[in-house]
Amino acid sequence: MKLSRIEHVGIAMPSDEEAVRLGKLLFGREPDTVEEVPSQRVRTHIYKIGESKIEFLVPTSDDSTVAKFINDRGQGLHHLAFAVDSVEEAIVEMKSRGAQMIDEVPREGVENTRIAFAHPKSTGRVLVEFVEGG
Repeated sequence: MKLSRIEHVGIAMPSDEEAVRLGKLLFGREPDTVEEVPSQRVRTHIYKIGESKIEFLVPTSDDSTVAKFINDRGQGLHHLAFAVDSVEEAIVEMKSRGAQMIDEVPREGVENTRIAFAHPKSTGRVLVEFVEGG
């Protein structure tokens, strides 16, 4: 598994309005991309910053994992994502190192990517995402 860069930092936000407000405060502009991921019940507001991105995550359902995160911990840092050449290789290598994976097979991500998450129980209490493509 080759990590090439920090792909993005995911920040859980309670609403689209809050995501846009914070984007304007931090970056002085609207998001580069807004995309809904129905399978994850989330809408993303993506700001490109150099080679990386900031991804504000807004739940679209009260039972989404982002909604549960906000209810448990409040808005804030949700996950750290690394760009990889192959998400399948990342899954195999992380498991071989003893990491617990949330995703045993890649799934669809935003911007035509394939993703997999490692469980925070095995990654220092930080939700880590591996991203292929994008």
